[in-house]
Amino acid sequence: MKLHPDKPGTQQHIVTAYEAGRIVINGRQLTRSLLLMPDHLDEEWGPVAYDRLALEHLSALTAYSCDVVLIGTGIRQRFPAPALLRPLIEAGRGFEIMDTAAACRTYNIIVAEGRLVLAALIIEQAAG
Repeated sequence: MKLHPDKPGTQQHIVTAYEAGRIVINGRQLTRSLLLMPDHLDEEWGPVAYDRLALEHLSALTAYSCDVVLIGTGIRQRFPAPALLRPLIEAGRGFEIMDTAAACRTYNIIVAEGRLVLAALIIEQAAG
């Protein structure tokens, strides 16, 4: 699915397309899990699949200052165990859990609103 932001900024990271197994950010295709903010892209974050999500992945999110954290759980929405979410809860961070496609759409909307958002996006490889 192609995504079209209202105001693409040259300085901001925007999701321009998503499909199972890849996310396109500002026209650049990425195929592994990542952290995304309007002014930051971390291509080294995250598990290779949702079932590999660990405490250290979510603990790392507390190091970033943002209005909201979006957690994209891959091809479908799945809720991490409360123990994994504890670092975010203890840090007082607001977060939303959704499938990665929904997280990409929501990320673009929040960026367009001028708010600071952190998206932790799990990219799972499509079975095939």
